[in-house]
Amino acid sequence: MNTIAGHVVDVVARQIRKGTLYIDGGKIVNFEASDAVPDQYIIPGFVDAHIHIESSMMLPSEFARYSLPCGTVACVCDPHEIANVCGIPGVNYMIENGKKSPLKYYFGAPSCVPATPFDSSGAILDAEAVSKLLERDDIYFLAEMMNYPGVIEQDEQVHLKLRAAHKHLKPIDGHAPELTGEGLIAYASAGITTDHECMTIAEAEAKIALGMKVLIREGSAAKNFDDLLPLLEKYSDEIMFCSDDKHPDDLIKNGHINTLARRAVAAGYDALEVLRICSLNPVLHYKLDVGLLQQGDDADFLVVNNLTDFDVKQTYIRGLKVAENNAVLFPRYIPNKLINNFKATPLQPEQLRVQPSGDQLKVIVVDDGQLFTHSELVVPKIDNDNVISDTTNDILKLVVYNRYQDMKPAIGFIKNIGLKEGALASTVSHDSHNIVAVGTSDEEIVSAINHIIASTGGILACNKDNVLLLPLPVGGLMSAEEGDVIAQKYEELDAAVKQMGSQLKAPFMTVAFMSLLVIPKLKLSDQGLFDGRTYAFTDLMI
Repeated sequence: MNTIAGHVVDVVARQIRKGTLYIDGGKIVNFEASDAVPDQYIIPGFVDAHIHIESSMMLPSEFARYSLPCGTVACVCDPHEIANVCGIPGVNYMIENGKKSPLKYYFGAPSCVPATPFDSSGAILDAEAVSKLLERDDIYFLAEMMNYPGVIEQDEQVHLKLRAAHKHLKPIDGHAPELTGEGLIAYASAGITTDHECMTIAEAEAKIALGMKVLIREGSAAKNFDDLLPLLEKYSDEIMFCSDDKHPDDLIKNGHINTLARRAVAAGYDALEVLRICSLNPVLHYKLDVGLLQQGDDADFLVVNNLTDFDVKQTYIRGLKVAENNAVLFPRYIPNKLINNFKATPLQPEQLRVQPSGDQLKVIVVDDGQLFTHSELVVPKIDNDNVISDTTNDILKLVVYNRYQDMKPAIGFIKNIGLKEGALASTVSHDSHNIVAVGTSDEEIVSAINHIIASTGGILACNKDNVLLLPLPVGGLMSAEEGDVIAQKYEELDAAVKQMGSQLKAPFMTVAFMSLLVIPKLKLSDQGLFDGRTYAFTDLMI
């Protein structure tokens, strides 16, 4: 029998009680009130309600080593990144690797592999495959249904997946940016109960009114926390916090859900309500076996200094102390097997030529910190009958190159990346994870892509003969290195790209989303330029 005493925060009863918790067999077996307790607070562990672990570039076992000291005890994970590359073997790989750490991982069945029929992934999970996943006890929900047109238009495969989730009594995550009116009503009526893509209070309130939970996202690229935080005034029971995508340096430097709790309390919101959002709400919604400091619960909790700073002194899972004072207390797992899917062949600069076919060029316009893009018509820069990058006006050639089969590279143009020289390339390219590259010349872009091909996956910056590479041998998405090493290499790459001219906060993360067609407005898949408003391909020039 173990004990721990302090100010015990009961998020279920919305009260704080002084006393001692008794722990036996990893469970909380009793609470004894007492006035004489240490000056510390015992709170439920934090839950990230929606995350793609792959975006950290760490394996789940490694991600745990950096999130547990932040007080994260559980993550609700959508493994659709690795599923798009490797299919169900990729999902299994993530689940098994997650078991090598004490952090509680709850994986869902990816609903959209590929995300749309308009891009090419390394695998296809049809309704039958998704249904089989949902039968499993280690699959907890149907992951974000990005194909909202398919939901609204009664696509057979989409609705077979939804019905399978209902049959197995598993919640369905949503993904419906800017969806309003009758379309939103139809989407929610299909039993989709969450959304993490809200950008405005009005959009969030419309979804809450239809019974959906709103996940306030603060990731490395998409940051909606400040805009949506006022929702806590009226809707704290309908809110959860999530990161969606979290880069390694961001996690190590800036923390995890603990940081969002601190920011919410600093903004004037009640600490008990904030802690319910960080723990109770996702536990109840996803039916997680994560403890909430109730008798009979798993002893999953944190010891913090106060309810303002949330400085995590200790993290416990199932009664075992797994982190203390920013250090983990369990050994690092080194995988003996990696998984990948890579078949791309090298390119030549001639393959990136774009012959002018009109007077105006459709350009993708990015906003820093947002996944949404805009569209702009510009006069193209032409050299030797080839539309080229125009660094003077910050318009750069963008390439998406299929890495699973032999296809022509798809070419578009993008504004606000900011490069004045060189190129960057990556196999982290949501959601199909083909090779994405952007650069100041065809030659630089090809050099970047070919270096990526030679490494069978990674992120890279090159400027003439200077090449900086972070290899990602696990699906072209993750490294098997230590998180500190990954973060350092990523920071070096980030700094190199900024030295080349980019002023974006997270240039690689921003570029990684330029092929995600389900987030409007203008994007580029391996099959061509795509208009997210009409949900159809569009001409590059008019």
